[in-house]
Parts: sequence; C-alpha cells; structure tokens
Amino acid sequence: MGAPHPLLPYFLAAADGRFPPVDGMVTVLPPLAGGLECSVAFTGHAVVATALSEQAVHAQAPDGFGGSLAPDFLRHVAGPKGWIDVVDVTLTARGTGGPPRLPDVGDADDHPRVRHARDVRTDVEVHGDERGLVTLAVGLAGRRELSIELRDVRDGGRGHGRSLIADVLSLVPAGEPVFAAVSPGNARSLRAFLARGFTPIGSEVLLRPERG
Repeated sequence: MGAPHPLLPYFLAAADGRFPPVDGMVTVLPPLAGGLECSVAFTGHAVVATALSEQAVHAQAPDGFGGSLAPDFLRHVAGPKGWIDVVDVTLTARGTGGPPRLPDVGDADDHPRVRHARDVRTDVEVHGDERGLVTLAVGLAGRRELSIELRDVRDGGRGHGRSLIADVLSLVPAGEPVFAAVSPGNARSLRAFLARGFTPIGSEVLLRPERG
C-alpha cells in the first residue's frame, strides 16, 4: 500500500471538527489515483487535487468561498471533454461496530449504484436486504465512504433510509470515520443522513479530466 493521499488528512481532521483556515485560499494537491481529480470546498478554504500546476489553477482565480466549484473553473480543470460529476454535500459520522446488521449481496454487479461505486472507488463491498442496497468502499483520497439506494422510495421509503444507514454503520469499526457524498437536491437522503448523526463538513466534486 502506498502513502495516503495528502487530501485524506483534511477529511480526517474535519471529522474531528478541525478545519482549514477561513482565508479564501485554494490549496493545490496532486491528482487522485485512477485518473481522477477533485475540488473540495470547506468553509472559506478549498482544496483542488489535480495534475495541473498551481500556476495553472490559480490563473483561473478560484477562491475558497465557492469559486472552486464554479462551472467554468471545473470545466477548465476537466478539459473540454472531461467528465465532471455532480457537486455533493460531504458528510461524516463514526462507525458503531458490533455485530454486523446487514448481509452481503452477491448478485448486484449490474446495479447502477454498484457500477458507479466501482468506477470511482476501490474495495467495494455490497450489502443490503429488502429495504435497499448499500455500498461501502475506499473512496476519495482513501477515505471510507458509503452510499445507499432504497428499493421503494414511495412514501419516503417508510424510514428505510434511516434504518439502512444505522445498520451499515455497524459494518464500520466503532469510532472510525466514514463519509458520504449526497446531492443537495436529494432532500430525503440528506435528511436521512442528518437524522442518523452525519455532520456536513463541506462539498465536493469528482472529475476525470481529458486534456488532449
């Protein structure tokens, strides 16, 4: 295993309530593994992991007050034909450990949620039951992250999202930070994570550049 990506300490510190200075600045770090790059915004400070030079990044005048997630800046980083994922809220909580409360799922390779997880993450585990599907994986910068998808979203899933989140936390060792990236427009999902003790720490977007 290689050295952890230098972005990982930012996430782990944020999980402990320690954040970069609120100075409006942008820190430039090396690109992520697998051809991915990202822009992460904390309060008043941003971190961009990219193969571009610091000079090329700062020439676009991004800032730590939202400018690092502006569409024009992201398109510059990704290149004219690069892939830009959606901007998500970054949330974190702690694993609860104990007896695992979700079984493995072995027949979900074609599920869109699983395909996406395997495209941008490693060591993907798939769990779930009649309520829905959960992926648990090594994600952005090497952090542990999860995602969920309900099988039936009518009537808000009848609380299934909240119970799935609680159960997947049993698969993470007690006290270990785990992260989730949730679309801000997916209000039901965001409320479910907040109700289960997840704390917002920033926002993020993944990119797979194509610069010719």
